Amino acid sequence: MAELSTLARPYAKAAFEYAKEHGALAQWAEQLATAAAVAVDPAMESVLNNPALTDEQQAKTLTDVCGDALGEPARNFIAILASNKRLPLLPEIHEQFALYKANQEKSVDVEVVSAFDLEDAARDRLAAALGKKLEREVVVTTSTDESLLGGVLIRAGDLVIDGSVRGRLNKLAEAMNL
Repeated sequence: MAELSTLARPYAKAAFEYAKEHGALAQWAEQLATAAAVAVDPAMESVLNNPALTDEQQAKTLTDVCGDALGEPARNFIAILASNKRLPLLPEIHEQFALYKANQEKSVDVEVVSAFDLEDAARDRLAAALGKKLEREVVVTTSTDESLLGGVLIRAGDLVIDGSVRGRLNKLAEAMNL
């Protein structure tokens, strides 16, 4: 995985710088998301990995499937990726672009998994506390997982806070086995 991120980084950075310079971060994020979603489709993966097709044919197939969702600059970007045999990196490029964009906008997406549905007030308090700790605007998405038994599991990028009962029981079991 580290190799993919290393290969994708210069392309993601170039796309980000171009989008920032042209005031089009949101549009580029959407276009890269579309292209990445198309690129991971099994049928498209077979096209992108087919050595019998030229770079131009691969790029054209991908951009044709994306249709009007891609502007001309994004189509040119995909052509450059194709000429460098980097089309399979689109999902990783999109992911890194999203991180650059979030850092630029000082925002972070936080996933909160709880044993029970969170009330809006509790979610808002949690978002405010995380925003203060992370010094970013926090966008919270919530889901439920009854196997947690109680508490919450919070994921914000690389940060994972396991405040679930299940997590605490697992830690206790590990400590007893030592």
